[in-house]
Amino acid sequence: GAMSVDSITDLSDNTSKLLEALQLSHPHELDPRRSRGKKKPLSLNPITWQVPRIVDRCCTHLETHGLQTVGIFRVGSSKKRVQQLREEFDRGLDVFLDEHQSVHDVAALLKEFLRDMPDSLIPRELYGAFLSTATMEGPAQLDTLQLLLFLLPPCHSDTLFRLLRFLAEVARHAESSWDPEGHEIPGNKMTVSNLATVFGPNILQKEKPGEKDASALNFEDSAAIILVLQRLIEHHHSLFTVSPEMQCDVLRRLFQTDPDVIEYLLRRK
Repeated sequence: GAMSVDSITDLSDNTSKLLEALQLSHPHELDPRRSRGKKKPLSLNPITWQVPRIVDRCCTHLETHGLQTVGIFRVGSSKKRVQQLREEFDRGLDVFLDEHQSVHDVAALLKEFLRDMPDSLIPRELYGAFLSTATMEGPAQLDTLQLLLFLLPPCHSDTLFRLLRFLAEVARHAESSWDPEGHEIPGNKMTVSNLATVFGPNILQKEKPGEKDASALNFEDSAAIILVLQRLIEHHHSLFTVSPEMQCDVLRRLFQTDPDVIEYLLRRK
């Protein structure tokens, strides 16, 4: 009665809700450039990396061309060019963003996409739970944020991780630096706090865009949104890394509920 599978999609009838709830992704697995020869431990997550093309390409473009752009995400863009790019992505075209595209246009496109998602990147049903972590401190706050992240649907989890990794890289270039020859490399001035202020309302939304009172956040909520996103940016790597102890717990549970998934995971290793 044993079955052999090469893809988790072959297990569609037995897809583990536990695996979907616990997004056990490790950053090194998500890099397509990683060498095949190196033996690195794989996580438990067999679900395909689910990041919308528009998000990944916008982040990659800005990482390549925009890290030294002063005021990135705060300087105005061309509405006409942004709309054209948006329509091309909406039509399913294979849009390539290169050095000819304005950094500010691509930045505006990324913000618009996140703002206008049918359900916000952090689902609205979890809005209150995420905001409640703003009053916590230390390990309790990070532990709670991690458990809430495990509740995100796979595509939301993967996309949020990609975005947070990008924002952390932008913040790393906020201050000016100098090259080996002593020439100044201008910083982009976008600190973690500035980025959280810009992106917070796009990621954590209480109401759908356009709905009544959608933009009428009180001061407490606005401050909490910024603080929560700051923590997510600052600690994104550890928050998205599941401890070995929890992985063992998941394996024990899956051994009882989804043995076919266990067989697939062992074959991957």
